[in-house]
Amino acid sequence: MATTKTARATVKDDINTLKDDLKVLGAEEKARLREKATAAEARLRAKAAEAETRLREEADVLRDRARGYYDTARVRGQEYYDEASERFDEAQRYLVERVQERPMQSTAIALGVGVVLGLLLAGRRR
Repeated sequence: MATTKTARATVKDDINTLKDDLKVLGAEEKARLREKATAAEARLRAKAAEAETRLREEADVLRDRARGYYDTARVRGQEYYDEASERFDEAQRYLVERVQERPMQSTAIALGVGVVLGLLLAGRRR
C-alpha cells in the first residue's frame, strides 16, 4: 500500500510538473506570437507609409499636369474671347456706319424684318 501511495504521489507530482511546464511553454509561445505580431505590424506600417508616399507623389504629378491643362485652356479661352470681342465690335461699327449713311433705308429694312418675324411667330401659335 505504501508503494501505491508513493506511486500516486509521484504521479501527482509528475502531473503538477507537466502543468507547470505547459504554463511556461504557453507563456513562451505567447511571447513569441506577440513578437511576431509586433514585427508584422511594423512591416505593415512601413509598407503603408511607403504606399502613402508614392500616392502623394503621383497626386502631385497629376495636380501639376491638371494645372498645366487648365492654364493652356484658360489662355486659349482668353484668345478666343478677345477675337470674338473684336469681331463683334467690328460688326457693330459696320452696322452703325451703314445706318448713319442710309437712315431711311435701314429703318425700312428693320421694319420689314420685324413684320416678317412677327408673321412667322404668329403662324407658329396657330
